[in-house]
Amino acid sequence: MIASLPMYDRPETRAANDMLWKAIRAELGHGPASLDRTAAPWIQWRSPDLLLSQTCGHPYRARLREAVALVAAPDYGLRGCPAGHYRSVFVARDDDARPAPEAFAEARFAYNEPLSHSGWVAPQAWAAQRGFVFANTLRTGAHIRSARAVASGRADIASLDLLSWEMMRRHDGFAAGLREAGMTPPVPAPPYVTSARRDPNPIAEALSRAIGRLDPEAAAALSLRGLVRLSDADYAALPTPPPGCPGSRRAGGGATSAAGS
Repeated sequence: MIASLPMYDRPETRAANDMLWKAIRAELGHGPASLDRTAAPWIQWRSPDLLLSQTCGHPYRARLREAVALVAAPDYGLRGCPAGHYRSVFVARDDDARPAPEAFAEARFAYNEPLSHSGWVAPQAWAAQRGFVFANTLRTGAHIRSARAVASGRADIASLDLLSWEMMRRHDGFAAGLREAGMTPPVPAPPYVTSARRDPNPIAEALSRAIGRLDPEAAAALSLRGLVRLSDADYAALPTPPPGCPGSRRAGGGATSAAGS
C-alpha cells in the first residue's frame, strides 16, 4: 500500500505530515508504516495500491478520475474561502507600482506548471474573463520557484496557491520583498484521494478523526482545521484554461508540483 501527502510537504511541515499519517494509520488500523516520499506523485496517484494521497484539483478532474476515488477536501481556514476551499494569490515585488494583475498583462508571468490549478489554470481563466492571457511566461516547476523568480527579477508576477504563499511568508525570508496584487475566486481545495478500487468512505472517516485528534502544533504547522466531503461535481465545475493554453488538453502525462496545487 502507498500513502503520501506531497502537496504541502516542505522541511518545516515534514514532521507534522508524519504525525498526521501516524494518526490516520492508527484510525484505519492498517497502512504503510510511513509516508512514501520516493516515488513521483503521478506514479503514486495512478497506482492501484494507493491508500491515501493528495492531488491538485485540475489533475484530479482532467486525468485521474478513472484511477482514483475522491475522499474529501481539507479545510485550511484560508482567508476569504469557505471551508474546504482555497484560491490563488497573485504576487509581485514590493517595489513594483503596478496596482493590479491586469497591469501585468504583458509582463513576465512565472508559473509552476500547466497542470497546476492555482499556478496556471485559475490565473489564466481569471485573465481570459478580462480579455487577455498571460502570454509572456516562465515555467519554474514549483510555486516557491515562481515566487523566487519574482523576488529576483526574473519574472514580474506569479500566481501561487494561497496556502503555499502563507507557508512562504512564515518560513522564507525572500517573501518579505513580495506583495499581494490580487486573488482569484475560491474553489474546492486540493482533494485527498485513494485508489478507485477502494471504498473512500472509511478512509474519509479515519482521516476526519485523525485531524480531530492531531497535536495542535502539528495542525497549526499544516494550517489544517478539518475535512469537508465535497463531490466530484464540485471539482468538475472548476474553470478550464483558455483554448490553446498549456494544460487545456486532457491527454498525456506530465508532472505536477509536490508543494502546492
